[in-house]
Amino acid sequence: MRLPTYRFKPRYGPEWGSGGIFGLKYHRGTLYFTLAFEAEAYFIKDGAVRVYDYGLVGPGPRSGGDTYNAVEAVDNKIYFGGWVHAPASYKVMDNYVEVDFRNKYSHMHSYDVDDDRVSLMWKESAGLENEWVGEVSSITFDPLNTRLLISRADGSRSLGVYAVGLGGNRLELLSDKPSLKGALVGDMACFDISMGIDGISGIQCLDLVRGRWNLRYLPSDLKDISVDGWEVVRPLMVGSMASAYGRLFIFVRGGVIIWDPTEDVGNDLSFVRLYDFNYKDYGPLRTNHLVVGGGILIPFNSYVHGILRPIKPELKSVARVVNYVPTSSYLIYVTPPSAKVVASLGARVTSIEHVGSKLLIAANTAANLGSYDATPFDVGERDLISVDIDTVLSNRPSSDVIKVLGKDVGNRAWGGIPLNNYKEARMYVNASKSNVLKVCEYDLGLPPSTLSADALGIDVGRNYVDLSNYAGIVSFKLLEEDPKAVIYLLLRN
Repeated sequence: MRLPTYRFKPRYGPEWGSGGIFGLKYHRGTLYFTLAFEAEAYFIKDGAVRVYDYGLVGPGPRSGGDTYNAVEAVDNKIYFGGWVHAPASYKVMDNYVEVDFRNKYSHMHSYDVDDDRVSLMWKESAGLENEWVGEVSSITFDPLNTRLLISRADGSRSLGVYAVGLGGNRLELLSDKPSLKGALVGDMACFDISMGIDGISGIQCLDLVRGRWNLRYLPSDLKDISVDGWEVVRPLMVGSMASAYGRLFIFVRGGVIIWDPTEDVGNDLSFVRLYDFNYKDYGPLRTNHLVVGGGILIPFNSYVHGILRPIKPELKSVARVVNYVPTSSYLIYVTPPSAKVVASLGARVTSIEHVGSKLLIAANTAANLGSYDATPFDVGERDLISVDIDTVLSNRPSSDVIKVLGKDVGNRAWGGIPLNNYKEARMYVNASKSNVLKVCEYDLGLPPSTLSADALGIDVGRNYVDLSNYAGIVSFKLLEEDPKAVIYLLLRN
């Protein structure tokens, strides 16, 4: 489709760092998305652009919108949610800007594609300077009870899973356990149990027929369900949740948790490490997935969160870790038993959608920043591009480099790099001491399984490791810590 609006430079929108283009949804000839932090909802039809400024929430100037892709389409309506400052308010301190949350509202809107009409369904605010009610982070349609199921976890209060009728204006609390994302699995609506910065702790599923909740908590030590058998560093923040092959795929920082509801407890959960760089926020965060050709297309982002002003001493080490960019952002295509890289992109992909044979990709050059990095305007360069889906799924990705520092990974497991779409893969380890590099190869089958496990000797100086014998997904672990080590993976096509 023709995109008359596709590039957005920094503009007024008080918040932390940069938002992006979120909620891409093509429905009955209309393309919708929200531009955050400007609090603008776009509706594009037949080349014409309509912009809604969230004026139904409150007076301007406004900021915010959506940063989790909370959107759903049912019949002639597009339902979209998120959060909005109305009006936006901030305070200039001596060396930073502070956002005031007294006018921050969580919201639900609907857009009638036939009548070109936006309606406010619901809004809520805590009215407090330093607290806010849970943002709407996902919307799941319940086709049996003809209602929308709402996830809310990012906030200080009013968290959990809620329900609202398609024409309703009041939310009903169904579960008080915070949730960021939801998906249908059979006749169940499943949601994560989110524990804030501690990530996901379990799965909560609502039986839509009987109205009963079933809970499944993750083991306290996630290496018990990790395919490579190694430790998993928390937090495992949830990015997107997909239903396919009769399973639930929960994409998190560090990989994907797969739940098979047909298996007995103890055999029903698996963790497949994908692009895990320990404490770095690299991963499928603040984005969405698509089902394309029966497979799952999911972005893994390199620069989701960041800190530019580590004013407090304890933030300096955190800033160094989260600001470090180990590799590009990737589009990963999951078709069990394989996961393959199909595209290499910039800082982060905030939303994807397909329109016929075209794939729409919304991207951003900047991150959602830390608490002392608020500005009166969005600092990112955001754009919307259109590419052929056939090209994306059939072509090999560009050659790439992955750089890992020994001081960041220590002797913990890292990696989870899919190699099966590259012609050549090699590793260089610049070591300051003799060591052993453990390599585990596995697949993303249903269930996933380990293919091989090797231990390779590492000498002082430059070491070359040929990875051409591996065709699956590979993760790594140094036997001993080497803070001075620098590791490069060269992936070529």
